[in-house]
Amino acid sequence: MMYDIIIVGAGPAGLSAAIYGVRSGKSVLVLEKSTYGGQIINTPEVENYPGIQKISGYEFATNLYNQAVNLGAEVVYEEVTAIEEQGELKKVVTKDHVYECHSVILATGARNRRLGLDREEELTGAGVSYCATCDGMFFRGKDVAVAGGGNTALEDALFLSNYCKTVYLIHRREEFRGEKKILDALREKENVVFILNANVIRLNGEDRLSSVTVKDKNTGEEKDIPVSGIFVAIGQEPVNQPFEDLVKMDDHGYIISGEECGTSMEGVFTAGDCRTKQVRQLTTAASDGAVAALQACNYISGV
Repeated sequence: MMYDIIIVGAGPAGLSAAIYGVRSGKSVLVLEKSTYGGQIINTPEVENYPGIQKISGYEFATNLYNQAVNLGAEVVYEEVTAIEEQGELKKVVTKDHVYECHSVILATGARNRRLGLDREEELTGAGVSYCATCDGMFFRGKDVAVAGGGNTALEDALFLSNYCKTVYLIHRREEFRGEKKILDALREKENVVFILNANVIRLNGEDRLSSVTVKDKNTGEEKDIPVSGIFVAIGQEPVNQPFEDLVKMDDHGYIISGEECGTSMEGVFTAGDCRTKQVRQLTTAASDGAVAALQACNYISGV
C-alpha cells in the first residue's frame, strides 16, 4: 500500500507528527519496533508539559497514541532496517515488508548510553538497569550504585536513597554537571557515598550482579564495591544506525537538522531526540513532530 507519510518511531515526536499529518489530510503509517511512547512511558510523573499539571508518562503516551489512531493514523509494530529512494518515492524496508511513500519522518529517539563493559547486556535485568524509577523498588534495603554525573544520575541517586541501604554515586570527575539543588540534597543523605574521579571498569557476579570494580583515575587503584544493582545514567545515544548511509549525521550519530526538521535527503525529515539540537525535552519532541509533519505535507504538495 502507498502512503503519503511514513513515520519511523512511535514516541512523542513520531505520534505528534502522525496527528499533524492525518489532520492535514494525509495517509500516515507509523512503524515502531517495540512499543509506543518512547522513553517517556517509563517516567512516573510528568510535570513540565504546558497545560498539563501532572500526568504519568504512561498515561501521556497512551493518550497521544489513542489520539493519533483515532484520527486515522495506522501503527504497525515492525523494525525498519533500511530506507531507499525509488524515483520520487521512498521505499521503507522492514524485516517482513516493504512499504512505499512520498515522504519519511525519522523519529527514532534515543536510548540510554551503555557503559560498554563485558557482560553488560548479559546482566541487564539481573542487576544492571538504566531506569531507577522503573527498577529501584526491586532493590529495597540493598546496596546499589549509580554511575553518572548529570541530573539523571543525581535524581536517580536521590530516589534510590529513600529505599536502598546504601547508594554509591560513582562519577568520573570531581565536579558534577547536575543541578546544585539536587546535589545538596544528596549530600545531606547519610546513606549516599560519593566515589569521585573513578570509572566503573568491571561488572562482577555469576547469574546476577554481586559487585562492581572501580578504578581511581588519579592513583590507578582498583577496588570492588559489593552491590546488588547498578543504575547507569551516563547520557543518551541516538538510534539512527540503519540510516547512516541515508542522511548526514554528526560525530555522535545525531541526524543533522535545523529547526525546519529537514535532512540532507529531499523528502526525508526528522523529529525529536534523534536529531541535532540543544534541548531534548517532551515539549521539543512534540513541536518537532508538528514541524516535520507540516514540512512533509508541504513537500508532498510541492510547496
